[in-house]
Amino acid sequence: MFKKYRVLKWISLFIVFLIVGIVCFGFWFKSLLPPMDHSVELATVNDLPYLSENIVSHRGKILAVVTSMDMMGDSDKTTGYELTELARAYYVFTANGFEVDIASPKGGKPPVVIDDEDMGAFDFAFLKDSIAQNKTSHTIAMEDVVAEDYEAVFFVGGKGAMFDFPDNKAIQSLVKNYYQSNKVVGAVCHGPSALVNVKLDNGHHLLENKNVSAFTNKEELLLISDAKSIFPFLLQDKMIEQGARFNEGGMYLDKISHDRNLITGQNPWSTWSLAERMVQQLGYTPKYRKITAEENAMKVLLAYEKHGKKQARKMIETLQKEKKSMDRILLAKHGIISVMKGQLGDFPNLIGLVSYAKKCESQTEKI
Repeated sequence: MFKKYRVLKWISLFIVFLIVGIVCFGFWFKSLLPPMDHSVELATVNDLPYLSENIVSHRGKILAVVTSMDMMGDSDKTTGYELTELARAYYVFTANGFEVDIASPKGGKPPVVIDDEDMGAFDFAFLKDSIAQNKTSHTIAMEDVVAEDYEAVFFVGGKGAMFDFPDNKAIQSLVKNYYQSNKVVGAVCHGPSALVNVKLDNGHHLLENKNVSAFTNKEELLLISDAKSIFPFLLQDKMIEQGARFNEGGMYLDKISHDRNLITGQNPWSTWSLAERMVQQLGYTPKYRKITAEENAMKVLLAYEKHGKKQARKMIETLQKEKKSMDRILLAKHGIISVMKGQLGDFPNLIGLVSYAKKCESQTEKI
């Protein structure tokens, strides 16, 4: 009986220490993160020099295409186009002198996905931009698009695209004609679903032997474990099935592929670089844009992914010396993602980078 009591006592003490440890870790973890900057929510176009200064003259028009689907097939999961993917590309195009029209398979006002955690100044400005909001509320039906009016097309991501892009005849016709006439075709995240099932005049799939990127199987299944039963296909599998050379980057890290006039991006964090690459392919040097704190965090994560913790720390030091802001919250999120992936060894490394970034930032502020 006494032995049993001692066992229960040690178990109870272990549980208490475990709870205290978790609580202490939680407070320490929270201390590594900066306070939320609510000022970005007030941003307007006039507050962003990239959009309001050194205006570039008119260079033509680009068509952005978003999904019309508000549900993921027969599931109870809601969807729509990703606001950040549309807003950031929209502003890269307009800042570089292109007018942007917005279309969707059905036309009218399509459903939108707004993830508050991923919103930045440009995204909040987009929501207050009367011209942009009028266009998103009155999208052009794909069957009514005048293809000759545009220099390029950009397919916005959003899981709904998996359901209404692949078999849309107007989308297939536009993509085929643009690709064959050397007009620029861009797509990000689930947007490349517009490219599957497109056959060229020679009878071959557009994707055959093309270098492409898109939302990967690993990214899809980590967020939606039953994705195979919800979606008509997994995008990576379908693109490979149709002959594509699929370039898979790190999970939730910036990755684009450029094959002649076809430019594709892996996920929402690829939007900035993809849109600017489209501008380059159109024959122009992209206008200077101050790199966002989120993008700088991506540089640190990419350094860690490719070269390990030491190089990631050097990247943090470089950013601090150059007085460039970095999103510590994004680093912390990737620490949590590493646990979800089962890569437990990466968690302390990534959280250590968050701590190191805070230390470097504090030292810079003292100078």
